[in-house]
Amino acid sequence: MDESVRATWAPGRGGPSPEELLMQVARGSETAFEQLYDVVVGPVHGVVRRVVRDVAQSEEVTQECLVDLWRTASRYDPTRGSAVSWALTLAHRRAVDRVRSAQARADREQKAGAMAPGREFDEVADAVAIRLEREQVRRCLSTLTELQRESVMLAYYGGKTYPEVAELLKSPLGTIKTRLRDGLIRLRDCMGVA
Repeated sequence: MDESVRATWAPGRGGPSPEELLMQVARGSETAFEQLYDVVVGPVHGVVRRVVRDVAQSEEVTQECLVDLWRTASRYDPTRGSAVSWALTLAHRRAVDRVRSAQARADREQKAGAMAPGREFDEVADAVAIRLEREQVRRCLSTLTELQRESVMLAYYGGKTYPEVAELLKSPLGTIKTRLRDGLIRLRDCMGVA
């Protein structure tokens, strides 16, 4: 593209003023928009960046502002101010809208979180999984012999040590260890644990 078309406008420099460019943009001139873009992109981005603060969001909002500038160029009234001021006003409004929208979204999420019951979905899923595991353990415990079941219940659910289990069941410690080992192997197999 010709350098004179891409040159940024400045007072005293040749070429159409931003106001003239905006009027041409209103008539659909892409070349005029390219020139106007070069004039306003820096100041527009600066205004947006000061309001929005987030770099990525600022770039997005700047792009939206320039698209708005293209679409709404026909609404520009030169008697109400300069083209650059009009572009900066559009940018400021768009940036404030983005910040308000983000704040409203955060407020809605916080309000929804505060109104939600104390239990979250994952807690409910965990509770269901635990209940199902308990039922499976009960079913598998019923497959053990009475002596194995008693030993496992005392050691793992009663919190007793192997010697305490042996004393309570009046059996030698080696026998209790064998019952527990065999019972745990049957439980493992029944529950499908690898």
